Amino acid sequence: MKKILILTAGFGEGHNSAARGLRAGLARIAGHGVQVELHDLFSDTYGQLNDYVREAYLALINQVPEAWGLVYRRLDRQKKYTANIKPFFTLKKEFRRLLERFEPDVIVSVYPAYPHMLDEMLGPVGRTSGKRIVVITDSLSVNAIWYRCSADYFLLPNERSAEVLHAAGIPAEKTKTFGFPVSPEFAEPGVFRAPPSDAAGRRVLYLVNSRKSTAPELVQGLAAIEGIQLTVAFGRDRRLRRGMENVRNLVLRPFQTVGWSEELPRLLRSSHLLISKAGGATVQEAFAAGCPMIVNHVIPGQEEGNARYLAGTNCGTVATTDEAVIAAVRSVFANDAARWTEWSANIARLGKPAASLETASFLLSL
Repeated sequence: MKKILILTAGFGEGHNSAARGLRAGLARIAGHGVQVELHDLFSDTYGQLNDYVREAYLALINQVPEAWGLVYRRLDRQKKYTANIKPFFTLKKEFRRLLERFEPDVIVSVYPAYPHMLDEMLGPVGRTSGKRIVVITDSLSVNAIWYRCSADYFLLPNERSAEVLHAAGIPAEKTKTFGFPVSPEFAEPGVFRAPPSDAAGRRVLYLVNSRKSTAPELVQGLAAIEGIQLTVAFGRDRRLRRGMENVRNLVLRPFQTVGWSEELPRLLRSSHLLISKAGGATVQEAFAAGCPMIVNHVIPGQEEGNARYLAGTNCGTVATTDEAVIAAVRSVFANDAARWTEWSANIARLGKPAASLETASFLLSL
């Protein structure tokens, strides 16, 4: 029985989302015919300390994004990353124990630190029998830390991102573009989504995962737009829930609220338009669902490429103020939803809803 080890980390929503998608894809394709373990070694090793560091990281990228942009660009300029991983000697000890216990046939890294640790511990690929795979979760602005390492294959969300690696000297035969491994639920047959109209509705999903302090103001503006049906998804944040309830009491048009749930694939596939940040998972899930998107927040560095890919393929737009978001929503549905029709055709052509299943089949073939 093939053993596949998936390695992730909670520093950004895209890594865990991709890891879960891969695990689910392997379960769909192979069932009990494959042994899969998924680990966040940072959380496993450091526990509560890792939680504090993670919260600090999220605060940095959301509250002082320019500072994170400087860190991101510095990482991109580095040629070697030995010094970056040197402090994690306790984690590397746990990593060695995991490898000795599980003896994986395939190691899939969905976070860029792990391939460099493997190079340090095991040497470059070819010296051991197991295959090493790097799953890159961002588009276009692919930081060099992802690929200045040893790997048998690099898996990317789209062809334009693969070109970044080719330009950096990675052979084309070492890259695969199955797509971002979204949940297999995106590949299931769904109810036909009729184009937006008075009869079919104009369903807008606002997924709040950044700029939470200003989210109630944006919701108030969106709820005032005539002719749309608004759903706001905001996770488990109790303060934000109270803010949304206050807005509900102020506006004339009702809107629906949902917590962060496993229903996201269904919500995306039934919505005509998504409003959210330019996270790797969020943008690629919109593509997989064929749901055009308005990006209302971009973190400098990794999210810039995601936003450029969305806008450059004419599948959505970037609007970073509340006023711009509201104007964009009105524009999308104006003139019998002409702009939406164009975006929808493009995103349906580029979306890869079966990416996790295709990636799983590839991993099983190694």
